[in-house]
Amino acid sequence: MKKSLVVLAALATATMMAVPASADETKMVGISMPTQSLERWNRDGAYLEEQFKAAGYDAKATYSDNDENRQANDIENLINADGADLLVIAAINGESLNGVMKEAVEAGIPVIAYDRLIMNDGTSFYVSYDNYTVGTLQGQYVVDTLDLDNAGDKVYNIEFTAGDPADNNAGFFFNGAFDVLKPYIDAGTLNVVSGQTEFDAVATAAWDEQTAMERMQNILASYYADGTQLDVALCSNDSTARGVTQAIESDYAGDNTVLITGQDADEANLANIVDGKQSMTVYKNLANEAVATLDLAKALLDGQEIDGSIIENAGWDFECAYDTESYETSEGHTCPSFLLVPTVVTVDNMVESLVDIGEYTQDEDGYLHPAH
Repeated sequence: MKKSLVVLAALATATMMAVPASADETKMVGISMPTQSLERWNRDGAYLEEQFKAAGYDAKATYSDNDENRQANDIENLINADGADLLVIAAINGESLNGVMKEAVEAGIPVIAYDRLIMNDGTSFYVSYDNYTVGTLQGQYVVDTLDLDNAGDKVYNIEFTAGDPADNNAGFFFNGAFDVLKPYIDAGTLNVVSGQTEFDAVATAAWDEQTAMERMQNILASYYADGTQLDVALCSNDSTARGVTQAIESDYAGDNTVLITGQDADEANLANIVDGKQSMTVYKNLANEAVATLDLAKALLDGQEIDGSIIENAGWDFECAYDTESYETSEGHTCPSFLLVPTVVTVDNMVESLVDIGEYTQDEDGYLHPAH
């Protein structure tokens, strides 16, 4: 994937909120999230709605229960019934919203694709974390933790669990991790016992925990029942990691000390990290993603010309890149993107990475809980 990025960072300003001059001028922001069944989308939707309202806008968040038709209907209602002046959409399926995207374009409504790219040229901007980097961080964690560069004749067994094929991000997550690990697979240092190394073979529909668990149970029964050691379970996110962890705990004859990756810093997974069941997760600070989305939305609603200078002018205290080359909504049509940089969270740095920034609290037993 082409990655000609210019990374810019600056000091935070005291406030980034601008209240409209009067109630008559108040703009309405429609927020469409995929589901409430995954913890992260509950947090994203609630936080975005809260921040837009605090900034003086009307805002409404909807959740579509991973139903593509329902999301299209939700967005249509945000356009026609609620009179949205701007849409923030985290798509269930980035290729299934052409009808409502056409409505938005015809109505002159800007659309910010939030976290997941919408594969329609009506998408105004894309705000997300660098999805390929999420995968490379997971892959590099495996390399560093197992010291693969100095493994010698040692061979480690690894299995992959990727995300939802309907989610454009899932391929980037998987490819980022696989690109880091492929040289070690080619060299024989890593061995995929099942032979399942293609995205389509390891994907998990709807990022479903139960589906991930059942697939890993089948892999363990088919390839590890004789006690063959599983060393690494490369999981693209936390819900699939939970499923894989359950399968390993209940259906694995070997040593349960398996390196398991994840993403999203879900509360249950952070508990698993504390308990030594999961090794790491990749954290994407949704507060920062919401700040970037809010400032971009304000600029769009004010009719400003948008380019990379918004990063400098806003004075964000987090790293972000303005990227006009990496993400295409159709062949040859790139979508300008604001890409934030994620963080690796382990048991050793979770307080520093999550608690100290005010996004999580820690109880007396050492477990972390979302602060919002």
